[in-house]
Amino acid sequence: MILADKIIRLRKKNSWSQEELADKMNVSRQAVSKWESAQTIPDLEKILQLSILFGVTTDYLLKDEIEDEELTNDTSSDTTVKKISIEEANAYIEQRKIASWRIALATFLCILSPITLIVLSMLSELPNAIMTEATASAIGLTVFFAFILCAVPIFIYCGFKNQPYEFLDKNIPFELEYGVKGLVTEKKKAFRPTYIAYNIIATCVCIFSVVPLILLSFSENGILVALALALLMIIAGIGAGMFIVAGTQNASMQKLLKEGDFTEKEKKRTSVKEFVGFCYWGILTSIYRAWSFLTNHWHISWLVYAIGGFLFPIVMCICNLIADKQKKD
Repeated sequence: MILADKIIRLRKKNSWSQEELADKMNVSRQAVSKWESAQTIPDLEKILQLSILFGVTTDYLLKDEIEDEELTNDTSSDTTVKKISIEEANAYIEQRKIASWRIALATFLCILSPITLIVLSMLSELPNAIMTEATASAIGLTVFFAFILCAVPIFIYCGFKNQPYEFLDKNIPFELEYGVKGLVTEKKKAFRPTYIAYNIIATCVCIFSVVPLILLSFSENGILVALALALLMIIAGIGAGMFIVAGTQNASMQKLLKEGDFTEKEKKRTSVKEFVGFCYWGILTSIYRAWSFLTNHWHISWLVYAIGGFLFPIVMCICNLIADKQKKD
C-alpha cells in the first residue's frame, strides 16, 4: 500500500474531510488532494506531522510493504498534538497585548539610559562647566545603570508570563480547535488598520527624530546641541515603542494562524535571523561601549547605532538570500 492510500485510509478512519485534514496540517486542500492522488509526496516535516497526527509510525507511512498500521506508543494524537481552545487563544492574545506595552516601556528605558551620560559629558566640555568630566561620567553612569536596572526585570517578567505559550515559537505541533481559526482571523482583520497606522506613525516619528539635531548641529551653543541629541533619543524611543506594540500584538495572531513569519518555512529563517541579530547587536553594543569609554566621546559614539540601524535590514536581506540558496542546494 502506497503512502497516498495510507493517508486516505487514516483520514477516513478519523472521519475527516480533506479540508479538515488540510486545516490540521496547515496546508491547502489542494495539497492534501495531491498527496492522496499520488501527484506529490509530503516533505519529511509533513510526514512527521502526519505520523503524530494519526498516531502511527513513520515507517508505516513510508514503507509500502507495511500494510498493517503500526501505532506509536501513544495512540492518541490528542495527547501529542497540542490543541488550543478559544479560551486559550483569547488568553494568549490578551497576554501578548499587555506584554507589548511592557516590552515597549522596557525598550524605551534602555534607549533613554545613556541620555544623561551623553548630555552631561557634552556639558562638562564647555567653557565654565559646572562639573568636571569625572563627575559627569559618574552621575551619567549611575543614571544609565538605574534605567537598565528598571528595564531588565520587565523583560524577565514578560518572559516568565510567556512560558506557557513557548511551544508556539518551537517546532511543537499544535492545532486550533473548532472555531478558533475564525475567531483569530477576525481579530487579526480588526487589528489590521491599527497595525498599519502604528507602523506609519512610528516610521514618521523615527524620521522626524533627527530633525532637531540637524537644525541645531551648526549651533555654537553646546547646551542646545546636547538637548537636541537628548530629544532625538526620546523621539526615536517613542517610535521604537510603537513598532514593538504593533508588531508584538500582530505576531501573536500570526503565530496562532501560522502565517507570515511563523509558517514552517519562515520559522527556520527566523531562527537564523534571531541568531544573526543577537550577534549583530551584541557586537555593535560592544563597539559603542568600547569607543565611548576609551575615548569619552559620548557625543559622537551614538552614531554607531545610527549606522548599525541603517545596515541591519541589509544584513537581514543577506541572511534571507543565503537561507534560500542553501534550501535550493
